[in-house]
Amino acid sequence: MKRSPIRVDAVLVQAVIAGALSFAHLHDLAEAAGQTGWKAWAYPVSVDLLLVAAWRRLRTLRAAGASARSAWTWFTVALAASLGANVATAGLLDLGDVPDWLRILVAGWPALAFLGGTLLVHTPPPAEQLTAGPDTAEPAPVEAVIERDDTAELAPEPLPAPALPAVDPEPVPEPDPIPPAVAVPPALVVHARKLADEHRTRTGSPIDTDTLRARLGVPPVMADAIAAQLA
Repeated sequence: MKRSPIRVDAVLVQAVIAGALSFAHLHDLAEAAGQTGWKAWAYPVSVDLLLVAAWRRLRTLRAAGASARSAWTWFTVALAASLGANVATAGLLDLGDVPDWLRILVAGWPALAFLGGTLLVHTPPPAEQLTAGPDTAEPAPVEAVIERDDTAELAPEPLPAPALPAVDPEPVPEPDPIPPAVAVPPALVVHARKLADEHRTRTGSPIDTDTLRARLGVPPVMADAIAAQLA
Protein backbone atom coordinates (compact mmCIF):
# COMPACT_ATOMS: atom_id res chain seq x y z
CA MET A 1 0.00 0.00 0.00
CA LYS A 2 1.49 3.31 -1.09
CA ARG A 3 1.70 5.93 1.65
CA SER A 4 0.76 9.56 0.96
CA PRO A 5 3.77 11.92 0.82
CA ILE A 6 1.74 14.65 2.53
CA ARG A 7 2.53 14.90 6.21
CA VAL A 8 0.73 17.10 8.71
CA ASP A 9 3.04 19.22 10.87
CA ALA A 10 1.53 19.68 14.32
CA VAL A 11 3.57 22.80 14.96
CA LEU A 12 2.36 24.38 11.73
CA VAL A 13 -1.25 23.54 12.53
CA GLN A 14 -0.84 25.05 15.99
CA ALA A 15 0.68 28.21 14.49
CA VAL A 16 -2.21 28.56 12.04
CA ILE A 17 -4.80 28.16 14.81
CA ALA A 18 -3.03 30.65 17.11
CA GLY A 19 -2.64 33.12 14.26
CA ALA A 20 -6.33 32.85 13.33
CA LEU A 21 -7.46 33.44 16.92
CA SER A 22 -5.13 36.41 17.36
CA PHE A 23 -6.30 37.78 14.03
CA ALA A 24 -9.94 37.51 15.11
CA HIS A 25 -9.26 39.17 18.47
CA LEU A 26 -7.52 42.10 16.84
CA HIS A 27 -10.36 42.46 14.36
CA ASP A 28 -12.98 42.46 17.10
CA LEU A 29 -11.09 45.03 19.16
CA ALA A 30 -10.55 47.35 16.18
CA GLU A 31 -14.21 47.07 15.24
CA ALA A 32 -15.31 47.81 18.81
CA ALA A 33 -13.02 50.87 18.81
CA GLY A 34 -14.88 52.35 15.84
CA GLN A 35 -12.89 50.93 12.91
CA THR A 36 -15.49 49.29 10.68
CA GLY A 37 -15.42 47.56 7.30
CA TRP A 38 -12.08 46.74 5.70
CA LYS A 39 -10.25 48.88 8.25
CA ALA A 40 -11.09 46.43 11.03
CA TRP A 41 -9.58 43.61 8.94
CA ALA A 42 -6.44 45.61 8.13
CA TYR A 43 -5.51 46.11 11.78
CA PRO A 44 -4.59 42.48 12.59
CA VAL A 45 -2.65 42.23 9.32
CA SER A 46 -0.65 45.33 10.28
CA VAL A 47 0.12 44.02 13.78
CA ASP A 48 1.17 40.57 12.61
CA LEU A 49 3.33 41.94 9.76
CA LEU A 50 5.16 44.26 12.13
CA LEU A 51 5.73 41.35 14.52
CA VAL A 52 7.16 39.15 11.76
CA ALA A 53 9.29 41.96 10.29
CA ALA A 54 10.77 42.79 13.69
CA TRP A 55 11.56 39.12 14.35
CA ARG A 56 13.30 38.71 10.99
CA ARG A 57 15.28 41.87 11.53
CA LEU A 58 16.23 40.72 14.99
CA ARG A 59 17.61 37.43 13.68
CA THR A 60 19.56 39.21 10.93
CA LEU A 61 21.19 41.64 13.32
CA ARG A 62 22.05 38.97 15.86
CA ALA A 63 23.61 36.79 13.15
CA ALA A 64 25.72 39.74 12.00
CA GLY A 65 26.77 40.58 15.55
CA ALA A 66 25.21 44.07 15.33
CA SER A 67 23.10 45.86 17.91
CA ALA A 68 19.47 44.63 17.82
CA ARG A 69 18.00 47.18 20.23
CA SER A 70 15.71 48.81 17.64
CA ALA A 71 14.43 45.43 16.43
CA TRP A 72 13.71 44.37 20.01
CA THR A 73 11.79 47.61 20.57
CA TRP A 74 9.43 47.16 17.62
CA PHE A 75 9.04 43.45 18.32
CA THR A 76 7.90 44.32 21.86
CA VAL A 77 5.46 46.95 20.56
CA ALA A 78 3.84 44.52 18.10
CA LEU A 79 3.73 41.74 20.69
CA ALA A 80 2.10 44.07 23.24
CA ALA A 81 -0.54 45.09 20.67
CA SER A 82 -1.33 41.49 19.80
CA LEU A 83 -1.30 40.25 23.39
CA GLY A 84 -3.29 43.25 24.60
CA ALA A 85 -6.04 42.60 22.04
CA ASN A 86 -6.25 38.93 23.06
CA VAL A 87 -6.54 39.83 26.74
CA ALA A 88 -9.01 42.68 26.13
CA THR A 89 -11.43 40.37 24.29
CA ALA A 90 -11.38 37.78 27.08
CA GLY A 91 -14.28 39.48 28.89
CA LEU A 92 -12.20 41.99 30.86
CA LEU A 93 -13.27 44.81 28.60
CA ASP A 94 -16.80 45.80 27.57
CA LEU A 95 -16.57 45.84 23.78
CA GLY A 96 -19.90 47.71 23.66
CA ASP A 97 -18.42 50.63 25.58
CA VAL A 98 -14.74 50.94 24.71
CA PRO A 99 -12.86 53.64 26.70
CA ASP A 100 -11.53 56.69 24.93
CA TRP A 101 -7.85 55.90 25.54
CA LEU A 102 -8.25 52.59 23.73
CA ARG A 103 -9.93 54.31 20.78
CA ILE A 104 -6.95 56.70 20.64
CA LEU A 105 -4.47 53.80 20.63
CA VAL A 106 -6.32 51.98 17.87
CA ALA A 107 -6.66 55.12 15.77
CA GLY A 108 -2.97 55.94 16.16
CA TRP A 109 -1.74 52.43 15.42
CA PRO A 110 -1.36 52.85 11.60
CA ALA A 111 1.10 55.71 11.99
CA LEU A 112 3.08 53.82 14.64
CA ALA A 113 3.18 50.64 12.56
CA PHE A 114 4.25 52.57 9.45
CA LEU A 115 7.09 54.24 11.36
CA GLY A 116 8.29 50.93 12.80
CA GLY A 117 8.17 49.12 9.46
CA THR A 118 10.04 51.93 7.72
CA LEU A 119 12.81 52.00 10.33
CA LEU A 120 13.19 48.23 10.24
CA VAL A 121 13.45 48.07 6.47
CA HIS A 122 15.41 51.22 5.62
CA THR A 123 17.92 51.29 8.46
CA PRO A 124 20.71 48.87 7.48
CA PRO A 125 23.16 47.70 10.10
CA PRO A 126 26.75 48.91 9.99
CA ALA A 127 28.45 47.61 6.87
CA GLU A 128 31.57 46.58 8.71
CA GLN A 129 29.52 44.41 11.09
CA LEU A 130 27.49 42.73 8.33
CA THR A 131 30.49 41.99 6.16
CA ALA A 132 32.66 40.81 9.03
CA GLY A 133 33.04 37.07 9.03
CA PRO A 134 35.59 34.33 9.43
CA ASP A 135 36.95 35.02 5.94
CA THR A 136 37.21 38.78 6.45
CA ALA A 137 38.70 38.78 9.90
CA GLU A 138 41.67 40.99 10.45
CA PRO A 139 44.89 39.16 9.70
CA ALA A 140 47.11 38.38 12.59
CA PRO A 141 50.05 40.73 12.89
CA VAL A 142 53.09 39.43 11.09
CA GLU A 143 56.21 39.59 13.11
CA ALA A 144 59.20 40.95 11.30
CA VAL A 145 61.84 38.30 10.66
CA ILE A 146 65.40 39.51 10.55
CA GLU A 147 67.62 37.32 8.42
CA ARG A 148 71.01 36.66 9.86
CA ASP A 149 74.06 36.32 7.76
CA ASP A 150 75.81 33.22 9.12
CA THR A 151 78.86 33.87 6.98
CA ALA A 152 79.38 37.17 8.74
CA GLU A 153 79.46 35.41 12.11
CA LEU A 154 81.89 32.76 10.87
CA ALA A 155 84.29 35.22 9.24
CA PRO A 156 87.51 35.60 11.28
CA GLU A 157 88.23 38.89 12.85
CA PRO A 158 90.89 40.95 11.02
CA LEU A 159 94.35 40.71 12.55
CA PRO A 160 95.83 43.93 13.88
CA ALA A 161 98.46 45.57 11.73
CA PRO A 162 102.05 44.85 12.89
CA ALA A 163 103.57 47.61 14.88
CA LEU A 164 106.37 49.41 12.99
CA PRO A 165 109.61 50.09 14.87
CA ALA A 166 109.90 53.56 16.15
CA VAL A 167 112.25 55.68 14.05
CA ASP A 168 113.86 58.67 15.57
CA PRO A 169 113.37 61.74 13.45
CA GLU A 170 116.43 63.11 11.73
CA PRO A 171 117.99 65.99 13.63
CA VAL A 172 117.24 69.31 12.07
CA PRO A 173 120.46 71.25 11.47
CA GLU A 174 120.61 74.38 13.49
CA PRO A 175 120.83 77.55 11.44
CA ASP A 176 124.09 79.39 11.31
CA PRO A 177 124.33 81.97 14.03
CA ILE A 178 123.72 85.44 12.81
CA PRO A 179 126.85 87.50 13.25
CA PRO A 180 126.43 90.34 15.63
CA ALA A 181 126.00 93.72 14.08
CA VAL A 182 129.22 95.67 13.79
CA ALA A 183 129.26 99.44 13.90
CA VAL A 184 131.11 100.74 10.86
CA PRO A 185 132.24 104.36 10.79
CA PRO A 186 130.73 106.26 7.86
CA ALA A 187 134.10 107.55 6.82
CA LEU A 188 135.39 103.98 6.56
CA VAL A 189 132.40 103.07 4.39
CA VAL A 190 133.14 106.04 2.08
CA HIS A 191 136.78 104.98 1.79
CA ALA A 192 135.77 101.36 1.13
CA ARG A 193 133.40 102.52 -1.63
CA LYS A 194 136.26 104.37 -3.35
CA LEU A 195 138.45 101.27 -3.17
CA ALA A 196 135.64 99.17 -4.61
CA ASP A 197 135.12 101.60 -7.48
CA GLU A 198 138.82 101.61 -8.32
CA HIS A 199 138.88 97.79 -8.22
CA ARG A 200 135.90 97.60 -10.58
CA THR A 201 137.49 100.10 -12.95
CA ARG A 202 140.75 98.22 -13.00
CA THR A 203 139.53 94.64 -13.05
CA GLY A 204 135.94 95.02 -14.32
CA SER A 205 134.52 92.93 -11.44
CA PRO A 206 133.26 93.85 -7.97
CA ILE A 207 135.70 93.68 -5.14
CA ASP A 208 135.46 90.57 -2.94
CA THR A 209 135.44 90.54 0.83
CA ASP A 210 139.00 89.20 1.26
CA THR A 211 140.50 91.88 -1.01
CA LEU A 212 138.46 94.55 0.76
CA ARG A 213 139.66 93.31 4.15
CA ALA A 214 143.30 93.29 2.97
CA ARG A 215 143.09 96.80 1.49
CA LEU A 216 141.40 98.24 4.57
CA GLY A 217 143.26 96.22 7.17
CA VAL A 218 140.15 95.45 9.19
CA PRO A 219 139.04 92.18 10.82
CA PRO A 220 136.80 89.76 8.83
CA VAL A 221 133.64 90.69 10.77
CA MET A 222 133.95 94.34 9.94
CA ALA A 223 134.92 93.52 6.34
CA ASP A 224 131.66 91.54 6.00
CA ALA A 225 129.68 94.43 7.43
CA ILE A 226 131.30 96.93 5.01
CA ALA A 227 130.72 94.57 2.04
CA ALA A 228 127.07 94.26 3.02
CA GLN A 229 126.69 98.05 2.88
CA LEU A 230 128.47 98.29 -0.48
CA ALA A 231 126.26 95.66 -2.09
